[in-house]
Amino acid sequence: MSGHSKWATTKRQKAVVDAKRGALFTKIANQIAIAARSGTDPNMNPSLAMVLEKARQANMPKANIERAIARVADKSAAALIEETYEGYGPGGAGIIIEVATDNKNRTMPEVRNMLSKNGGRMADPGSVMFQFARKGWIMTKESGEEAMMVALEAGAEDVDETENGLEIITAPSDLMKTRQVLLDNGLTVTEAELKYIPTTTIELSDEDGEKLGKLLDAIDDLDDVTAVHTNAA
Repeated sequence: MSGHSKWATTKRQKAVVDAKRGALFTKIANQIAIAARSGTDPNMNPSLAMVLEKARQANMPKANIERAIARVADKSAAALIEETYEGYGPGGAGIIIEVATDNKNRTMPEVRNMLSKNGGRMADPGSVMFQFARKGWIMTKESGEEAMMVALEAGAEDVDETENGLEIITAPSDLMKTRQVLLDNGLTVTEAELKYIPTTTIELSDEDGEKLGKLLDAIDDLDDVTAVHTNAA
């Protein structure tokens, strides 16, 4: 099982543009605020540690990070709600959309509208989710047989060699432990987070694939959306 999809939104390609207009920082700040509910010490809160690592990789200013963590104790701040929406895209591709919002009555119509404008539609809860599994997902800069062996010995469930390095899948509870073992063995971890990984994939025509790519980008550009996943191969 692999999380790689040529039609999935590529955060690395979009990161520079998003950072310039502040959208990426807003998304990460919302993720930090939610993760910090379980504790503001990253040494005791693996979820927060992962998001803080993402913030550092995006060169998010320290002041922004501190404000996001402080939001937990700010009684006047609007409470953030985590929601997960399901939908279908061109060619019948399944889509999982994760959001963090202070007003779901605003966010759901925005997502629904973006889907319908780009050849997709909302789906009933559970009708798409059963095609995915929640997994830990890690990317390393290194590849090759030696790096793959390190990943497998570190607890990886699956390892796939890509043009960007190794894509490693773990059980959700093993994500941080596996990441640390990789680092301890000299590998460079470029990304590490929890994802919805498709258990089965769907093949799309080039035309539907191009339409799906535009749809995923449009959804990802919504301020409240924190992650988008698809089962398109």
